Order: sequence, then structure tokens, then C-alpha cells
Amino acid sequence: MILTVSLKDDLHALAVRHEALSRGCRDFHIVECDQISGHESLSWTVDGDSPTTLRTSDGRLVRLEDASVVWWRRVRASQQDAASRKNRSERNLVDNDCRGALTGILSTAFGGEWISHPEATDRASDKLYQLAVARRAGLRVPKTLVTQSRDEVARFREQVGRIIVKPVVGTSGPLLFTQYLDDPSALPAASYEACPAVYQEYVEGDRHIRLNCFGDRMYAARLTTDLLDWRADLTMPISPWPVPDDLARRVRATLRALGLRMGAVDLKLTPEGEPVWLEVNPQGQFLFLEPLLGIPLTRYFVDFLLAAEETASAPAAGRRPVERAAA
Repeated sequence: MILTVSLKDDLHALAVRHEALSRGCRDFHIVECDQISGHESLSWTVDGDSPTTLRTSDGRLVRLEDASVVWWRRVRASQQDAASRKNRSERNLVDNDCRGALTGILSTAFGGEWISHPEATDRASDKLYQLAVARRAGLRVPKTLVTQSRDEVARFREQVGRIIVKPVVGTSGPLLFTQYLDDPSALPAASYEACPAVYQEYVEGDRHIRLNCFGDRMYAARLTTDLLDWRADLTMPISPWPVPDDLARRVRATLRALGLRMGAVDLKLTPEGEPVWLEVNPQGQFLFLEPLLGIPLTRYFVDFLLAAEETASAPAAGRRPVERAAA
């Protein structure tokens, strides 16, 4: 059995489930992490004297012991049932305890194949940590500064030339696109002191690479645009891009060191063609590229999940030790 943990009406989860069902995989279920409140959604005991159960999107209770793969797709969301509560403390309690119970139960009781383990997913989401790991794997990364000092940013600008700025973590609200910062002194010092930000050297060129990694298989797109952040406009020329063997080896080494089974990697090619690592999203979007590239990414991703299910060393999660992410 394959379990996908995601939000209600998540298009990626629904598309992958549809593909899996169309291929005869009947034991493919979605656990909606934002629908736990208001239902009898989960049950677990520390001594294992009763089955661990989770409520699926179709209202069924399934046994975690029957699952061999968990796709840890989307987990950070507020409970939709809690939105009706007027008291903020009550909403926070419901949100935190639902999320904590789901994560704790799965991390403790599930021993099958993770795509990818919660600990690895959280750690790899740290943009600063992944930069360091990619650099150790032999990938070129942009010169980077994280600071709250306008003077430090000004000195950095003098050292590396044109720079860009982007958030360290970001927010659940509107997308914050990467921006140029040509004159650090034009902003008041208080703007920098409000919170740390990521300042990086600007990588010249107009060729952006989105590299989707499903296990050892990679499917890349080249997006050609002068825009700093290509997410702002998908009408640009987009085409399949063959991944060089050396780059594939270094990216695989980076993902292994991060403990990730999958990831959406963003790279940029210099005018000379050298790939520069920007970041990896452990559960990045890939469905939008399918019609643009004419590549059946949904089918390839289901292949990846089914292969993980086939190679799971035991069908019952409770019979294997809990897997921990690589340090």
C-alpha cells in the first residue's frame, strides 16, 4: 500500500493517484493533513496492542501496518475545521496537535520506504544547509551572504559585483520573487535589521534548469529567459535538457547526503555552460512541466513509487526498524 500525505485537493497527489489507479494499483491512498480535525482521523498506541489507523481522503480507515511506501508530499497546513474557531489559541492548539500527532505517529510506527523521510525533508529545506552540502559534493554554488547589516551587504556588493536578494525561508502568503539589489545604501538600515535575508552573487546568463529527480532518474527542462525568477512567466521557451553525466553524479551525491529520495533542483547555466546550483525543493512542483515538455512526468513518478513499493524489504511497516535520515 502507498500512502500520500498531502493537502485536500492537491493537484499533484490527485494526478499521481489517478495514474496509479489507471494502472491497477488499487492500494493508493491520500491522507489529507489539513482534514484531521473534525473527524476520527488517527489512532496509535505506544505498545502496539492495536493497529495504527489513518483516515484517507475517501473516508476509509487504513492500517499503517499495511503500508510499504509513504510519499511525504505536503504537511505544513492549517486545519480547515479549525478555521471556524474564533479563539486564536484554540486554532493554534488544534493545528499544532494535529500536525504533531500525524508526524509523530508516522515517524514512530512506519518502517517502510519514505519519499522522503520527514527529518531529511525538514533538514534539506534549509537553503543554507543545502548550499553547503552541494558545495561539498563538487557543485558550484553562488557566493552567499546572510546578514542583517547594510554595511555587510554593501561590502559584499563591492566584492562580488551585482547581487540578488531572496528570503531565507519565506512565508505561506504570496510568492516572494528573487530581486536584484543594485544599491544597498538606497534602503534604510532598519530594513536590513528587520530580519536576515540571503544575498548572493548574480549568476550571468539566461538559461535556467529545473531538474526533477525521482530516485536515480532525472528529467530536466531548460527555461530560456532574461527574468531573474522564471516562475513569474511560463510563456518563455521551455525544452527538454539532457543532463550531463558529471552533473547527474554530483546532484545524486548531494541528494544522498541530504537524505532525499526525490527533489526538484534549480540550476542556472553560466554563459560558458557551467551549471550553478541554486537550490532544491524536496517536494517541488513538476506537473506543470508535463504538457510544456511533452514528457509523461506523472507516469515516471508513479514508476518511481511502484518501484519503491516493490523493493520494500517487508510489506508490513511495523516489522522494520524506524528509518532515520542520514546526518
